[in-house]
Amino acid sequence: MKKVIKKVLAGFLLVTLIAAGFTGCAASDGSTTGSSKAESSSKDTVNPTSSANSEKVVLRYGSTGWKTYEILLKAAGLDNFDGYKVEYSVFQGGNLCLEALAADQIDFTGSSEIPPIYASLSENKGNFKIILVNSSSPQNQELVALKSSVIKTVSDLKGKKVGYVKSTTAQYFLSQMLKEAHLTWDDIKPVGITTADGVTALIGGNIDAFASYGNSINAAKNNGAITIKSAVNILSGNFPVEISNKALADEAKTEAIADYLVRVQKAYIWAEKNIEEWAKLQAEPTGSTYKESLDLLQKTYKDRGYLNKFIRVDEKVIASEQRVGDSFYELGLLEKKIDASTLYDNTFYKKYEKALSKYN
Repeated sequence: MKKVIKKVLAGFLLVTLIAAGFTGCAASDGSTTGSSKAESSSKDTVNPTSSANSEKVVLRYGSTGWKTYEILLKAAGLDNFDGYKVEYSVFQGGNLCLEALAADQIDFTGSSEIPPIYASLSENKGNFKIILVNSSSPQNQELVALKSSVIKTVSDLKGKKVGYVKSTTAQYFLSQMLKEAHLTWDDIKPVGITTADGVTALIGGNIDAFASYGNSINAAKNNGAITIKSAVNILSGNFPVEISNKALADEAKTEAIADYLVRVQKAYIWAEKNIEEWAKLQAEPTGSTYKESLDLLQKTYKDRGYLNKFIRVDEKVIASEQRVGDSFYELGLLEKKIDASTLYDNTFYKKYEKALSKYN
């Protein structure tokens, strides 16, 4: 058993360091420990056309798992920011990104639909608004178990210890999978756990199955786990872009964020045209092989016809968020119902469109 755990830890070290930002910012239940900061870096490049005397705006972006946008923008040649610089921090989950946003450690971030729901119920209502939605196919969000396990279907989870990442898509899709299998939350022994600890617990036999996403799914499969069920047909693929209320009130900062997000959108178009190169670049930080990375990107593109696309806040977007909130309330996972419309801001999209026009 010691040899198995040692192998898991060694194989998962890179993923853990990138995800946790070298700080241990998440406890075993997925919550933050104090005000620990995530791994940070700064990209300070100014377009030669910008005024030498103007003060640069500083944008602080919180990323989940790895520095996706920083690496993507550099690869696409779109990181020559005009009049502003970007500082990047990496967190282990979207819930931790929202906590950092509430604590004014970052200005904007991205997550799934679930973290904003929980954040909105905090004392300061999360200190954020959702300004855009990043639409993408929800690949690599799965319920997994060891190949040697007796668990082969969701129905087999009854009476078993099932790890999941709290306040994330994992908790939502696990609840929906149970519902489809005519099981309830009370039929399993749920174990709230972090992505990194969940993989170690699964391989070590401390949990029987694991509902998670991203790097942790790759790591689990590299250590003998198989897919029990994918969440690709359960999740909407809506990934909100959140901004702090303080940053939203700052005109210069919101204009810079709009320009930044347009660059990200353009960079994803570059990635679609250079999918093999993008697969190589994201393989190592996601704990994947090149083949696995390319396969994931191809599945994502095939499912939606694009890799990622920023879309405006509209009634369909809000309705999707409301369904998630209502589902959690019915399961007894929320103390009170939420009004999803209060989480969104529909004024930012005009700034995004204005920035987009400069690149067309």
